[in-house]
Amino acid sequence: MIRFILFIAFVIVLDIYAYQAFRFLVKGRWGTVLYFLITVLVIGGLFLQFATGDRRSWSAMTQFFIVTFIIMILSKMVLIAVMFGEDIFRSLEGLYYKLSGKNTSYTLPSRRKFVSQIALGLAAIPFASILYGVIKGRYNFKVLKYTLHYEDLPDAFDGYRITQISDIHSGSFDNKEKVSYAIDLINEQASDAILFTGDMVNNEAKEMEPYMDIFSKLKAKDGKFSVLGNHDYGDYVSWESDEQKAANLDRLKEIQKEIGFDLILNDSRFLERDGQRIALVGVENWGAGGFKKAGDLNKAIENIASDDFKVLLSHDPSHWDNEVVSHKDHFHLTLSGHTHGMQFGIEIPGWIKWSPVKWRYKHWAGIYKEKGQYINVNRGFGYLAFPGRVGIWPEITVIELKKGSKTA
Repeated sequence: MIRFILFIAFVIVLDIYAYQAFRFLVKGRWGTVLYFLITVLVIGGLFLQFATGDRRSWSAMTQFFIVTFIIMILSKMVLIAVMFGEDIFRSLEGLYYKLSGKNTSYTLPSRRKFVSQIALGLAAIPFASILYGVIKGRYNFKVLKYTLHYEDLPDAFDGYRITQISDIHSGSFDNKEKVSYAIDLINEQASDAILFTGDMVNNEAKEMEPYMDIFSKLKAKDGKFSVLGNHDYGDYVSWESDEQKAANLDRLKEIQKEIGFDLILNDSRFLERDGQRIALVGVENWGAGGFKKAGDLNKAIENIASDDFKVLLSHDPSHWDNEVVSHKDHFHLTLSGHTHGMQFGIEIPGWIKWSPVKWRYKHWAGIYKEKGQYINVNRGFGYLAFPGRVGIWPEITVIELKKGSKTA
């Protein structure tokens, strides 16, 4: 309750301050009433949807209020940044005149109209970006390719290609044609193996059923392998009984098998070529910060040798930070997802990679290396809650394993 009150107070202060930029546009009392009424309706509608809606699915109305709320908050924060900058300038100007004695009767001037116009223009940027992210961005699939070098990679696997996908969240999809296009894009990569790193659904196994025929078309000559993510367990909705919840998970496991995925649950598999092998290790979800910790890394490696070349599938990258990097065994490559890159950020290759999710996860998107071990955090195939992506696009990762050093 305290958090709710503080949130409402924050929004009120935000709205009053941002209103200063609209004053020259808003004419009369009714214009002012309309301005604040829109805020009340958006926030009220959002809370009503969350209070009365079913978390098993996001209705079109819920998604509408989520998008509208995000647009409103981000746009007004841009307004506030510009207006606050002007306030600082006016205050320093007034302080200068007071201290210098040049104009002891100086009073702060009213806000400049052109500054308000600039603020409104800049606020249109997040407005347009979010609309694009909802209309186009959520299905704007990108293929990201990496080459990783290892001195101890078995010779037979030099040039081996892996395609990783993660966070399908099939319960959010609303366009089979776009999803089918992405599946074709994956198959075009002609990788040796396809590895899926969890969160096939939002909450219930039945969400995947309309898309089983599409995902069944995925092809890789050495097979398709998968692990579970935190959403796959059905922990975020209520169930009539524990048995019903367990049945839902069993059905999801059956679906994965029916569409051709070999689900690895705290276990391992071997990929073999010319008498040599690499190990695929799969753990159930293990996440820091209150997420399910069902993953058992030591159990998963019971059947492999310590000197085997290892590729680990673990949904949450916090597992890598907390257990994998410091483990007595060497895990050459870990594949994770989970963060979605928050579905919002700015990425210009070679220049900038930023998202608010960086404040929650040390490793949140792309390739990282520590202690001679790599992790790739996939930005996700689907989307959750916010029905869009802004700057952080849905990802298909292709990783090629190469023998030797990078400089060789």
